[in-house]
Amino acid sequence: MSTIDEVKARIDIVDLVSEAGVKLRHAGKNYTGFCPFHDNKHTPAFVVWPESGTWRCFGQCNEGGDIFKFVMKKEGIDFKEALQKLAARAGVEIKEYQRETPQQREVYDTLRKLLEDAVVFYRSHLFANREILAYLREKRGLTDATIETFGLGYAPPGYDNVLRHFIQRGVKEQELLDAGLLSEREDGKRFDRFRHRIMIPIRDENGKMAGFGARIVDPNDIPKFLNSPETPIFSKGRLLYGLDRARKPIRAADQAVIVEGYLDVIALHQAGYENVVSPMGTALTEEQLRLLKRFTRKIVLALDPDTAGQKAVLRGLEAARSAMDREGELRFDARGLLRNEARLQADLRVASMPDDLDPDEIVARDREEWKKLIENAKPIVEHVMVSLAEGKNLNDRRVVNEIANQVLPLISDLPTPADREFFTQRLARFLKVDERAFISAQAQGPRVRRPRQQTEKRQPVEKSTLAVAVSSSKLVEEYVIGVLFRKPELLYRLDRQLQEYGLLPLNVQDFDFTDNQMLFGLIRESVEQDKTEHHTFVAEAVPESLLGLSRDLLAQTEKLERVEEKLLEELLRSVIKMRRVTAGENLNQLRFLQEEAHQAGDLRAAPYTELVLRNTKLLRDLDQAYRKMSQKRLE
Repeated sequence: MSTIDEVKARIDIVDLVSEAGVKLRHAGKNYTGFCPFHDNKHTPAFVVWPESGTWRCFGQCNEGGDIFKFVMKKEGIDFKEALQKLAARAGVEIKEYQRETPQQREVYDTLRKLLEDAVVFYRSHLFANREILAYLREKRGLTDATIETFGLGYAPPGYDNVLRHFIQRGVKEQELLDAGLLSEREDGKRFDRFRHRIMIPIRDENGKMAGFGARIVDPNDIPKFLNSPETPIFSKGRLLYGLDRARKPIRAADQAVIVEGYLDVIALHQAGYENVVSPMGTALTEEQLRLLKRFTRKIVLALDPDTAGQKAVLRGLEAARSAMDREGELRFDARGLLRNEARLQADLRVASMPDDLDPDEIVARDREEWKKLIENAKPIVEHVMVSLAEGKNLNDRRVVNEIANQVLPLISDLPTPADREFFTQRLARFLKVDERAFISAQAQGPRVRRPRQQTEKRQPVEKSTLAVAVSSSKLVEEYVIGVLFRKPELLYRLDRQLQEYGLLPLNVQDFDFTDNQMLFGLIRESVEQDKTEHHTFVAEAVPESLLGLSRDLLAQTEKLERVEEKLLEELLRSVIKMRRVTAGENLNQLRFLQEEAHQAGDLRAAPYTELVLRNTKLLRDLDQAYRKMSQKRLE
């Protein structure tokens, strides 16, 4: 049993939720109460399932999860902190978080010393190559002092330059591999990881060497940027490039600016804007925001033009999340950023870059222009409003309704009534409509279309050709995650097959358990990027808190069906099982809530009716897909 499973087994979710101040009462096998995450106290739409150890709100939140998700949301902490807190409560020791031993510290110091020596090696090759130096000086506008300050270097072409250089100096191959300077093929042959690239040393916030970022010289090479692999001292999800030099300027300015590229950071520092950092070329994480919060609560995202456009804005909204989320770039997720802003009590703003220019190009064009762009950065909600309206006719009522329908859910996510009122007024003025219309729409609760009939007949419960015990749902989830962890490339084919059967692609909401949700997010991200082999990407990106689970899942799926078509069929069958379990649970509980609301004369029964119809249709679609699968197999 993994540490996470042991914690789940020892903690009763009903006790946990009750101790958090939620008054629960029996509703058959389950418990219901008022949701602790929003203000509605009219209808007890919060449900706890003791058997599976999960919860869900059928009201305004429309969220759910397990004990970890509940504590994360209730206390505004991340998964690692929630695991530590609940493990302490359950009396479970978390070995992954034991303090660094002297032996480990010695190993880490050895890796850092090796990386420092690699900085010198790459630097010597840079100053021996006039062409690369000319590129940095003339094309990127960097001075020799800046090149020296940031320790830029050059990895020469060839597969054994680093290998031969350090082996001759008595360094072992395994040490070079552990430091991320070598890669290893399946046949065990080792070779230089970085070749014919500009080398950018990456240090942690204390200035200690952690790894390298490497940019292509030949425009035909891929990927454009290549980072060190995950090592004991290099973690993409935690490090921020330039923070070692930006710490004091961030404190002095009481503001941090996040850009996308390492060379953007360097150019801005050279221009005097030293409160600038960059993530490791992947999505911005909550851990990185928490790291910045040590120095300031004011954070500006300076997004490149292609990221800050309408598609990127929509990427954070509910309607487009499944289609556009998980890009291998600094992802703009409006809803996610708002939640982080509330949890961290930070002030997050967005500055868009004009004229299709990158930050380094803007500061090269006009140094003062950058200052004005950052000063004019907009709050997230306002940025979404402006971006959605760009190029649109605001005199067209349909356009106004479309924008309002996408921005109002974001305003509802804001943590305080004052913020919600302020941005509701701001949206009304921006769209030139009466604010009372928005207040009325928000007061109706969940944005679910009400049926025309006020009195509905109860829908008959569909008998399914497919039955799965609720207690098996966790095993099914783990099977799906385990297979996709080992073979992430199957996800695209799985999505296509689901769509062929009239079903939505697999998404994070299909999983009830927080650890599985986090791993699925990495799997989805792995297939959306093209910089690293998919399985390697996932394995390198797994956070420390999930390493034990990931090893268990890989062990469980070690002997998979070798025929991919059969494996894909089993995956598809498992996803249908997962969805049917969830839809069945939801349907049973919604009927109870619907009946209870009717008896109390509560007009909010109408949204429950719509959800009942939706889940009934989903069950029917799932059973139809299952029958089609069975027929196809017999043909």
